[in-house]
Amino acid sequence: MPLLNYEMPTHISNFLAIIKALAGRRVDFIVVGGVSAALQGATVSTFDLDIVHSRASGNLERFLKVLESLDAHFREHKDRKIRPNLSILDTSGHLLLATSEGPLDVLGTIGNDLGYDDLLDHTVEMEVSRGVRVRILNLDKYVEIKEKLNREKDRAQLPTLWRALEAKRKRQSPSRGQRKKRPKKS
Repeated sequence: MPLLNYEMPTHISNFLAIIKALAGRRVDFIVVGGVSAALQGATVSTFDLDIVHSRASGNLERFLKVLESLDAHFREHKDRKIRPNLSILDTSGHLLLATSEGPLDVLGTIGNDLGYDDLLDHTVEMEVSRGVRVRILNLDKYVEIKEKLNREKDRAQLPTLWRALEAKRKRQSPSRGQRKKRPKKS
């Protein structure tokens, strides 16, 4: 019996292929979860790609086409391959999907009901592959959400996330001893 009613993937997940497929169809989404943390330097492991998507109608149609191309179906019904549809994508719930490239968690909201529009101001755009730019949840907001959720699995990750956040802040601030350049006088 699998731990936590979840089976480990039987092949290596190709998160980049999923991201490229979504970006290629111009789906509006934000990478959240472990992949977003790892892209920002946190040493975390994850078995699935978590995204929060825009539920605007045109976006849902593009998103569904990508899911169809990835042979997406609900993980808990793997024997019957039940596939998502437009109405199920237009909810705030969590859809745990299996795809040809690995597990994909489609999250209508995260934290305390934060949806795509709520999270946009807390994202950074990152090039994850040549010519492929996507929005990822910034590490500060990810840590804030984990702290507020306060679940056991979140508390276990927090020390690693705090270290990554501290390292990020050190990289962004001028080092001690270096002075900021003064503007040239005209």
